[in-house]
Amino acid sequence: MQRLLLFTGKGGVGKTTLAAATAAALARRGRKTLVVSTDPAHSLGDAFAQRLGAEPAEVEHCLHGAQVDSRGLVDGMWQDLRGKLKSALAGSGIDALDAEELTVLPGVDELLALTEVQRLAESGRWHTVVVDCGPTAETLRLLALPEAVSGYLDRMWQLKFTGARGTVESVRRLAAHLDALRALLTDPEITGVRLVLTPERMVVAEARRTLSSLALRGIRVDGVIVNRLMPAPGVWRGAAASWLRTRRREQDVVLGELAGSGLADFTKVEHRASEPVGLPALLEIAHELYGESDPLSGNGKELAPLLEVSEVDDGYQLRVAMPLTGTAEVELARVDDDLAITVDGFRRLVSLPEVLRPCRVVGAESDARGLVVSLTHAGRQ
Repeated sequence: MQRLLLFTGKGGVGKTTLAAATAAALARRGRKTLVVSTDPAHSLGDAFAQRLGAEPAEVEHCLHGAQVDSRGLVDGMWQDLRGKLKSALAGSGIDALDAEELTVLPGVDELLALTEVQRLAESGRWHTVVVDCGPTAETLRLLALPEAVSGYLDRMWQLKFTGARGTVESVRRLAAHLDALRALLTDPEITGVRLVLTPERMVVAEARRTLSSLALRGIRVDGVIVNRLMPAPGVWRGAAASWLRTRRREQDVVLGELAGSGLADFTKVEHRASEPVGLPALLEIAHELYGESDPLSGNGKELAPLLEVSEVDDGYQLRVAMPLTGTAEVELARVDDDLAITVDGFRRLVSLPEVLRPCRVVGAESDARGLVVSLTHAGRQ
């Protein structure tokens, strides 16, 4: 089965290196692998000490690499459809300025980058596609776009296009493509996210918010990697050894807090004195990361379903599986047959199971496994 692995994390945590190391390890095991970067920083080629472009280039046997050119995709693919939409909207009696505003799609660069990843993944040339995503904020926006743009197109669809059959067909094809893209990202048998972090409190806090946001979108996180852990200084003495001990103690405290907050299943990679560049250095990291296990196995645990319903004396409990920090801001609201869940500004409409649709929300709390929503039958107080 073809697999898609997305590496993300806060900027500077080393996700590019770990994505490259994972791809190299898969290729050495005989699995045809493509590693592709959607990160505007484009440092993937630097990790391999090889120039990479928009078209996949061979790095070694079974391994290819590429760096998506988002601007080029915008200039080529989107401008044509945008021009058609503007003409159709203007022909429907909408003011020219309004038509211009309606066809300026926020995040189109990231959307087309993800579209290009899908195209490469579905080409059939590789067994696995490893994606070096941009920093966490960009990645969350990237992964939310198929759903957001589908809503945008639904609103556009309600407008009357006069004499614009070609435009209508273009919009229909784009909407179908986005539905397929969303299905690909939320299929746990195909897509997994590897979240990379360093043992620092601010980074860990952002990682937990990321996990919540991805869980809300139904995207599977199958591995958490703690990178750049300081090596234990052992019996060394002197100022440098003292600094190392202090730094490692601080990191161990953070790791303890991480394990105690429901994220105990993580893999650790030690910091290196020299920058890991080139295949030998990347394969050394891969060995520390995976040993003899399959890099595709993730943390080896089944993903809990996003929603679980249990019956209680006075109604039902709905468990939403997502990690929450103690300071997370959570808002709940009913929208017809959906439950609108907003966590730290990230909002998702979750379709309620049929048995819960006549019920009303009466409370919510969180535990180590996620959010627990209490509901009672509509006629009860």
